[in-house]
Amino acid sequence: GPFIQGDLLNRAEIDAVFARHTPVAVMHFAALSQVGESMKHPGRYWRNNVQGSLNLIEAAASAECGNFVFSSTCATYGDQDNVVLDEDSDQYPINAYGSSKRAIEDILRDFGAAYGMKSVIFRYFNVAGADPEGDVGEFHKPETHLIPLMLDAIDGKRDALTIFGTDYDTPDGTCIRDYVHVCDLVDAHVLGLRWLLDGKPSRVFNLGTGSGFSVREVIDHSRDVTNRAVPIIEGERRPGDCTKLVSGSTRAVAELGWAPSRSTLPQMISDAWRWHQTGHYNT
Repeated sequence: GPFIQGDLLNRAEIDAVFARHTPVAVMHFAALSQVGESMKHPGRYWRNNVQGSLNLIEAAASAECGNFVFSSTCATYGDQDNVVLDEDSDQYPINAYGSSKRAIEDILRDFGAAYGMKSVIFRYFNVAGADPEGDVGEFHKPETHLIPLMLDAIDGKRDALTIFGTDYDTPDGTCIRDYVHVCDLVDAHVLGLRWLLDGKPSRVFNLGTGSGFSVREVIDHSRDVTNRAVPIIEGERRPGDCTKLVSGSTRAVAELGWAPSRSTLPQMISDAWRWHQTGHYNT
C-alpha cells in the first residue's frame, strides 16, 4: 500500500488507516530511543512510546488485526551482573527508554490474554552497519550511536569521539555491547512475521550475536578497517548507561532459523564506513 505519514498519538488517524487498508499484521518500529534524553525528559518517552503504542495496539485489536511484531530493546534488562542475557533474564531497566519498552511488552501480553493477539517481541542489542551497497545507513540528528560518532570523528566531521566513562567494571573500564548488523535485523523481522502468519504462538527473541565489545575495542577495530586514527576525549559516565549488555541466547537461530551473516564487528564498521563515504550520508 501507499506510504501514509501519521501520528500514533492520534487514534482517529490510526483507525482510519486500519479501516482503509485492513492489514493482517503490524510491524511497530516507531519510538524515541535516546537513553540520555529519556533520563532528562521521561514524560516524552512515556507519552510517545507507551501511549502511541497503546493507541496502535488498541486500533489493531479493534480491527481484528491479530499479528504484531514489536521492536523492543535489551535496555529492558538493565544493569545486571549476568555475563550474558537470555529472554528469561529478569528485566530491571535503569532508564526511561528501557522502562517504556518494557511497559509496551506488558501491554502486548495483556492484549494477547484478553483478545488473542499474537506478538513477536524482538529485543534488539546494538544495531550497526549499513546497506552493503552504501545506499542507506545511519544518520541521526543528533547522533548518539557509537559507530557513526566514531566514523564522524575519523572523517573530521567532529573534533573527537567522547568516551562516556572509563571506570566501569570491565577489563578496559569502558562499557561493553553486543552489536548486530541492520541487514541481519531485517532478516529476523521477515522470519518473525512468517512465524506469526504460520499460526505460531507469541514469543520473545533477543537479536544479538553473543559477542561483547568494549568501546575501546570498537575503536581499535575501526582503526584497522579505516587505517585512520580516532581522536578521543575521555568523559564522565552518561546517566542511564549499563555496564554490559550481551545476548546469551540462540533462540532466534534455533526457532526462527535466523542466520546472521554480516554481524561481525569489522564487517559492520566496514559497511558503515562505506556509507559515510557516500554523498548520500552527507545529505
